[in-house]
Amino acid sequence: MAEAYHAEFGGLHAERMALEKAGERSRESTLVVTLEPCTHEGKQPPCVPAIIEAGVRRVVIALRDPNPEAGGGAELLRAAGLDVEVGLGVEQASVDNAIFLHRHLQPRRPYIALKLATTLDGRIADFGGRSRWISGAEARAYVHWLRAGFDAIGVGGRTARMDDPSLTVRGTLEPRRPPARVVFDRRAFLPVTLRCVTTAREIPTYCFASPLADAGRCRGLEAKGVRVLVPDSLGAGLEALRAMGIESVLVEGGGRLAAALLEADLVDRFYWIQSPLWLGDSGTPAVGGLPGRKVGAADRWHVVDRRALDEDTLLVVDRESCSPAS
Repeated sequence: MAEAYHAEFGGLHAERMALEKAGERSRESTLVVTLEPCTHEGKQPPCVPAIIEAGVRRVVIALRDPNPEAGGGAELLRAAGLDVEVGLGVEQASVDNAIFLHRHLQPRRPYIALKLATTLDGRIADFGGRSRWISGAEARAYVHWLRAGFDAIGVGGRTARMDDPSLTVRGTLEPRRPPARVVFDRRAFLPVTLRCVTTAREIPTYCFASPLADAGRCRGLEAKGVRVLVPDSLGAGLEALRAMGIESVLVEGGGRLAAALLEADLVDRFYWIQSPLWLGDSGTPAVGGLPGRKVGAADRWHVVDRRALDEDTLLVVDRESCSPAS
């Protein structure tokens, strides 16, 4: 048996690496892959010819490739006489590759994941707006690992002002490209002394402001290197980010921003870290201002992961499945 994975963008594809490891053992073998083997010449040659040449007898595919340039591998393999099965393990593969699938199936806006660390009573900060630290060290390390998989990290303006976060990846996993930063601040009230502003020329930083925001404040941020966007709506702003090449955003609060994204049906995945403490009614709600719904009319999300992070608990839910047809 030989195993392999696509280690990095532009590198050797998993199929070719596995075939090289297996050598002559590839003949009459079964190849099990997450994504349909590619058919086009990109940064690497297509995998389908290599599979046929290696003498593989059977190919088991979890996901069809939604990219029209690369898809169609299953049909070419069948035409060459190989036994091909599609769809085994599609649910888990769809969860693991949600951002990739969204890129091709819903290309107008970035994939949006919301991450909130809350108390048992659903608070993200105390009565003074302090949130350091609700979650423990293991949970915070997990968040840095999570950040490394997104093109941008987003927060609300109040969170940026209260916490002065760096919004960078710090940990053992180094991203191929450091994520950009997006601050949703309708009034463009960000102090120019914040770390995300003073380092805006080093790490791309965007500010979503309202058309009613003070023009002088917007110019002041732009003078520091922040790119100020003034969209007509939250959805239009996200579409503008996608047009600039940002395909995924991890939003880390605050409560009003979380509510606005949820109300507009713009959240694809929710990472909820729950910590064993209480802050009471004076604490800041995790989701503030979301209109109420009747139980029968509420959307029921799908659990894709739950685990312990030391004394904290992680729950991951998806709004809907994005797996392509098999």
